[in-house]
Amino acid sequence: MVFPDSFFLFSLCSTCPCQSPVSLVTGKRWRSPKERQLPEFVSSFAATPLQLSVLRLWEPNRTQLTAVCLCCVRAAANKMTGRPEKCLSLIRFTLLCLKMAISSKTAPEIPTIDQAYSKISNSITVEWTTVPGATSYLLTAEDGDTIIETTVANSPGTVTGLKAATLYQITIRSISASGRSQASSPKQAKTVLAAPVLEVSSPSPDSILVSWDAVYMAIGFSVSVMRANGLGRIWKENTTNTSLTFSSLDAGTLYTIKAYAWNANGIPGDDSTRNQRTSPRAPANIQVFFDSGALKASVSWTPTEGAFNYTVVASSDSSQRSCSTALSSCSISSLQCGTEYLISVSASNDAGSSKSCSAPTLKTVACAPGKVMIQEEPPGHLSVAWSNVELGDYYVAFVKSDDGLEVHCNTSLTQCNFLSECGFTYFISVFAYNKAGQSPLGDVFNYTTAPCCPSDISPVLVSSDRVEIAWSPVRGAELYETKAIAGYSVVACNDTAPACTLSALDCDTKYNVTVYSFSEVRGSNLSCSSHFITTAPCSPEIKNISKDAFSMINVHWRSTNEGATYTVTAQGKKGLFQCSSTGETCRMGGLPCGAMFSVTAVAETQAGKSLPSYSVPLETVPCCPSGLTAAQVTQSIINVSWTIGAVAQTYVTVLESYLGQSKCHTHQNHCLLGCITCGVNYTVALKAISPTGLTADCAYQSYSSSACCPLGVKLYRLGPNGIRIYWQASRGSANYSTDLYGSKGIFTCAPHAGLSFCDITNIPCGDVYTVMVSPVAETGLKLTFCPKKVYSVTCSGSTLGMVIYRGKRNDTASPR
Repeated sequence: MVFPDSFFLFSLCSTCPCQSPVSLVTGKRWRSPKERQLPEFVSSFAATPLQLSVLRLWEPNRTQLTAVCLCCVRAAANKMTGRPEKCLSLIRFTLLCLKMAISSKTAPEIPTIDQAYSKISNSITVEWTTVPGATSYLLTAEDGDTIIETTVANSPGTVTGLKAATLYQITIRSISASGRSQASSPKQAKTVLAAPVLEVSSPSPDSILVSWDAVYMAIGFSVSVMRANGLGRIWKENTTNTSLTFSSLDAGTLYTIKAYAWNANGIPGDDSTRNQRTSPRAPANIQVFFDSGALKASVSWTPTEGAFNYTVVASSDSSQRSCSTALSSCSISSLQCGTEYLISVSASNDAGSSKSCSAPTLKTVACAPGKVMIQEEPPGHLSVAWSNVELGDYYVAFVKSDDGLEVHCNTSLTQCNFLSECGFTYFISVFAYNKAGQSPLGDVFNYTTAPCCPSDISPVLVSSDRVEIAWSPVRGAELYETKAIAGYSVVACNDTAPACTLSALDCDTKYNVTVYSFSEVRGSNLSCSSHFITTAPCSPEIKNISKDAFSMINVHWRSTNEGATYTVTAQGKKGLFQCSSTGETCRMGGLPCGAMFSVTAVAETQAGKSLPSYSVPLETVPCCPSGLTAAQVTQSIINVSWTIGAVAQTYVTVLESYLGQSKCHTHQNHCLLGCITCGVNYTVALKAISPTGLTADCAYQSYSSSACCPLGVKLYRLGPNGIRIYWQASRGSANYSTDLYGSKGIFTCAPHAGLSFCDITNIPCGDVYTVMVSPVAETGLKLTFCPKKVYSVTCSGSTLGMVIYRGKRNDTASPR
């Protein structure tokens, strides 16, 4: 429906005291829902309940509602001059009418609640008639304190999160894309009672106790019990109390308990469900089996219904042992010997334990006899005695020697007698017996008789100051004592091993050696025989080492041995050299150069060898290097080089002639000798010096220095294409070689003997040439250390022009 083309919106005039005056405004046509919105001050007016009820009567008919609003506008205009309070009331009614007319054009219709009810204590379900065009619905539950809203898609809808046993006022609004409707007429609904919180237990195998706390608004409770598997009967009781006991149930069975409360109207509330198992009955047919060796009892029984676990307890006056299992048997270990136990078995599950039932008593084996006493009276006879024990019927004593032989005696008394032998250790144990079996192993006692003497004593090692002897072990010996006596000198050692090392002895001395066997219980056997052993000779002392004219080494020593042979050894990295003598000196030769030797002397007799003497170092002269070479570096410097010689640390090189000598001392393998005169014969000598200063005169050889370099080298133009090289020959006769270096080639010429010039033809002009004139050695080697000169050769047309001197070239080899 479209509103009339124009109508008036107005405000109170100055004659109405409700508001400040405003001018009358002509409204324009509303063309869209957004344009139909009333001004904010209009929507803020409130109507009285009577006015609101009247407007709701017209709300379903939009045409009539619009007409009513227009009538109100006219009436308000006519009464502007009337009573202010009537003017204000009419204006409020008019504005609310306009608001509802606009709202009726945009919002969906108001739904109507058919019914509201509660089946769960925290929710209410609402059913209503569907509104055309509504996309969802807003449910509101209010109890006076709180308001809870829930949006649902369609009917029915449920409001959750409510309080139990509480009266709520329910309203609903429809929602569409245009907005939401007004709230529907309220409907009251009350949530049901809360479920009781159950506590369940099984006080006995055939009963279950159910208890709970009071529930708000509840006047009674209903409780039912049935098997969890659904089989069998159902027990159901109603009560106003907060606990119930169900009896005559099956033991060890899982039951389901369900309970709910109801209110004064008999309406049931939420229910609560719990599972509870009854406790099991006590096991039957208990059997007990005893393991005497392990002091362990194995208990078995017939399983009982609903039992999760079984506990077996063995009790005595002084102790208690137990074991637990889910099976039908269990073993109790660590029982005490000589004790009578009462055995009980109980079954348990998550509901509790059964009462235990008892089995016949269990008697364990007797304990091992104590206070065992062993005596040897007279020697060769052992007497074993012990004390009486509880539950012991008779006794067996075992005696076992350390060679494996065992004897025993069986008696109801507390003593046995055995034969014994010398040199043995006997192990003695006593057991008590009864119907349950043998007692546990008690203390094992040992008794050792006097040890025997060693008989096969033999020296293993004999040196100058010690003797090592060994023998075969003997029965009963725990310790051996060895003594060596020579006059007033006594040396002793004690050891558990069948061997002894006597040290700090005198060299070249005869000792009386005796070995005694010893036992802590019986002491030493003093009847053992002795042996004579002579120590090795004393070590000689090297006094000095000398070298004679024939390069032989003479070694001198001092010694106090009688009838000894001496061997002197020189040992080093380059070999071992020896000489022998019965006196106090010997000679050895052939030792290599450049070597270090350690010289020792050893004395030897029938008793053995002495320790080596203190070593004396011996150094031979360093070895001469090989491959001595001399090379001319410059006209006045010669480089002498050689290979490194063994042990040599420094070298002295001497170059000597009738004009004098040149000398060099270096640690390298070459040396530069200066101030050499060209064209002179020299003698080269080399000496090698060791770190300790030993010197070896190594090499003598002759060397001739090179010829002298020519002087006054010059270039002259020779014809149109030739060059003449001229020089002044040095003293002595020498052959020369001439070289001319340029960018266009290298030109060489060799003059005839005795000439001091050389001609080179066909030389290109327009180039810079380097010229060098060098003497040639007898071997044909051309020396390269002579000075070089630089010349420019110009062109004059196609022929040579001027020859211009440019200076010297400085690229001769430097000394190294």
